[in-house]
Amino acid sequence: MIPLFVDCSGKRIVIFGGGAVASRKAAYFSGEADVLVVSRSFSHKMSILPVKRLMMDAARVSDEALDGIIDGAFLVIGAFSDSGQNNRIKNLCAARAILFNNADGEAGDVIIPSVTGGNNYTLAISTKGSSPAVARFLREQLETHFPALDAMVALQRDLRGRLKQSEPSQSKRNAILWEVLNDPGLWNILKKDPARAHRLVTEKFLYD
Repeated sequence: MIPLFVDCSGKRIVIFGGGAVASRKAAYFSGEADVLVVSRSFSHKMSILPVKRLMMDAARVSDEALDGIIDGAFLVIGAFSDSGQNNRIKNLCAARAILFNNADGEAGDVIIPSVTGGNNYTLAISTKGSSPAVARFLREQLETHFPALDAMVALQRDLRGRLKQSEPSQSKRNAILWEVLNDPGLWNILKKDPARAHRLVTEKFLYD
């Protein structure tokens, strides 16, 4: 498995299942892709997501009918509680070279990670399906202990761009950026007053 960030804009994603797991998967992609959810029933959360819904009992329809539903999909997700049905859909996707994620059953060729981020960064964490709880734990630890991470990324972006104009030595630029990252006082200021943090960094490294 090789981690990638993929632009899903306009891509067709089909999710089989209407329960809690399927709802989490649908929420992950909704607003970013063209999502169709197929199930005989839908949870309340699923019913309010901005996705298309097709009410159907997949166990009672033919492979040909399912082929018609997944036709043209970029990614298909099997999120039924019945692993046998998920595996059935996996095999149909394999025959069509369609990417597949299996929530319960035989492993597919896509893992959907635990994700955290802000306006300036995205971090995805995966245990390769071994322990979703560990992935969630790591995500929550990051969010708890680095609440100013988004602000720090913005500060680094701004400082890096300005240093390129004023400091010709790349090694010195890197040393400054690293010093900023390792300043606990600056991290604390970023939590409360990002503008002040930017001023302090400017005064210390650009006007010194």
